[in-house]
Amino acid sequence: MMLAHCDLLIFDCDGVLVDSEQLAFAAFVDVLNRAGVPATTAMVADCFGMKQADVLQKIAQATHMDIPEGVTEALWPATRRAFERDLQPTQGVKAFLDRLEGVKRCVASSSNPERIRLSLELTGLAGYFDEAVFSSHQVARGKPAPDIFLFAARKMEVAPDRCIVIEDSVFGAEGGTAAGMRVIGYVGGSHIPSGHSAGLLAAGAASVEATWSDVAQRIGLGMR
Repeated sequence: MMLAHCDLLIFDCDGVLVDSEQLAFAAFVDVLNRAGVPATTAMVADCFGMKQADVLQKIAQATHMDIPEGVTEALWPATRRAFERDLQPTQGVKAFLDRLEGVKRCVASSSNPERIRLSLELTGLAGYFDEAVFSSHQVARGKPAPDIFLFAARKMEVAPDRCIVIEDSVFGAEGGTAAGMRVIGYVGGSHIPSGHSAGLLAAGAASVEATWSDVAQRIGLGMR
């Protein structure tokens, strides 16, 4: 029973708690294309799990172009509009969170704090975490570095080896593993490509689950 050996559940946000990635990819590509950068959805999708500055650096390398001024400032408003219109929680996550009474939990995401907060509020998930929400913008290095996970564990006053990370990205799985935590890969989001489970396992995930019922079963939490 994995939960018996866990004092903290650490959730990624995008693609784990909220089904946001397809919306974010589309907004990202639209802003870049309007600025003259020939980015594609595939280029952006290859970077999912990374913080925005790192994604832009990867896009610049892939397109052999400097990112024009104004792109960074335009990305969040475009993404916010898409979220306010269409963002939903991942299927079954509320029922899962309802089962966690007495279980310590937090969010550790690559997104900026405003985006995380809005995502949780729009989907009705904010109350499950209160102030236990952390961003890679609070640490020196984004995923796949372990910084955000170690930061979250320190803030929550839990030893890394007593944490379970739930992640959808290879970068996140690598970061959680590097932090000395157990990682469960979650592949229930609409953005997950074929064969992604193998990448998560190779990155160190102990298991990969497609539904929140499967996650609950994996950690020993009864859930219908």
